[in-house]
Amino acid sequence: MTWSFQTHSRLICALFVLSAVLTLGCRPEPEIPADLVLLDGKVVTVDDNVPEGQAIAMKGDTILAVGSNREIRAYVGAETEVIDLDGSLAIPGFIDSHVHFTGIGQSKMQLNLMDVSNWEEIVSMVEAVVGDASTGELIRGRGWHQEKWDHTPEDNVDGLPTHHSLSAVSPNNPVVLRHASGHASFANAKAMEMSNITARTPDPAGGEIVRDANGEPIGAFRETAQRLLGGASEGAEQPDPRRIIELANEEVISKGITTVHDAGSPFETVDMIKEMVDAGEIDVRLWVMIRDSNERLAQQLSDYWMLGYGDNHLTVRAVKRTLDGALGPHGAWLLEPYEDLPTSSGLNTGTVASVTESARLAALNGFQLAIHAIGDRANRESLDIMEQTYSLYPDRTDWRWRIEHSQHLHLDDIPRFAQIGVIPSMQGIHCT
Repeated sequence: MTWSFQTHSRLICALFVLSAVLTLGCRPEPEIPADLVLLDGKVVTVDDNVPEGQAIAMKGDTILAVGSNREIRAYVGAETEVIDLDGSLAIPGFIDSHVHFTGIGQSKMQLNLMDVSNWEEIVSMVEAVVGDASTGELIRGRGWHQEKWDHTPEDNVDGLPTHHSLSAVSPNNPVVLRHASGHASFANAKAMEMSNITARTPDPAGGEIVRDANGEPIGAFRETAQRLLGGASEGAEQPDPRRIIELANEEVISKGITTVHDAGSPFETVDMIKEMVDAGEIDVRLWVMIRDSNERLAQQLSDYWMLGYGDNHLTVRAVKRTLDGALGPHGAWLLEPYEDLPTSSGLNTGTVASVTESARLAALNGFQLAIHAIGDRANRESLDIMEQTYSLYPDRTDWRWRIEHSQHLHLDDIPRFAQIGVIPSMQGIHCT
């Protein structure tokens, strides 16, 4: 056989093609094949060592690697799902450290007042709903905040409207509208009538019925006074609690939130969430704080410790208590009177003695404690309670107790968080 340049070239090409075919045909499975690979994107890692990548490989709930397309293709196996991000952004799921989970679901069933510009707009919204409602049907809403309105109503007390214009458009329907913070409510005349609230109704401990110069209720109820409005819902159709949880789950997942800290639910709600986790109906991971009476905590708390239950969809390891309200409705418990309401220093919504007992029960059962405290007085009392409880267990170190909001602090108390070992659980929405 006579070799020529052409013959030699054809042989090299054939060998190259055969080598490529054999290489592709015998490609070994990766040592750890991924379940899911995302390629050709911008992956934000929140890791200073590897701040971003082009692709990511995952197996189950574990991230195997972040890197370039070439590096991550090595994790593609026969069963791997591969998604081309086409330049899209991929970020870790958000963790919200303070939500009221069932409140999110309830808000989807009510008038949304978050973006209203003024009181008159609220009255118009209620009037429209009344037109479609049956006589006596309860109308609920949430989200108003008087500090966000473009003007103060002409007829007002402490910047809060009186009920008259609202009552005029809803004479036969009880109306209860909760403040954005959840720490106040506004009611019309029908709701107050059904709840037997008059000028002679006393303020409850930890709450206030806002009144005009003649002592008549204007319709605003601060903190624990909201409980006086129970008569407005008597006989009303109650929303399905399971549906409330479903709506909350859908809402947070739709926003890219994959874990939430639920800031206070009773034992019954935890039971229902657990049932739904077992049924595969919960997508978000829930870290739930128990909020219930001290009597029930003493009886049931030890039975409710859960850590990563249901494939990490439910953790229960904290107790929630409240010492004050919110700044917006003048409910935060302060060391000094409010500048714009000098007759008040806020409201103590849960007694120090009661919260101290909750702290004792939490410590006894190995639970964390989370205390809602917004005002400087409430924060100081919370720190005192935690410091006192810690001292009873000198050998315990990893407490991780928290003060929810830690919003308005006296300068003397700021270093105490680090000194005692308390987590200030703060929310950006309060930076106003």
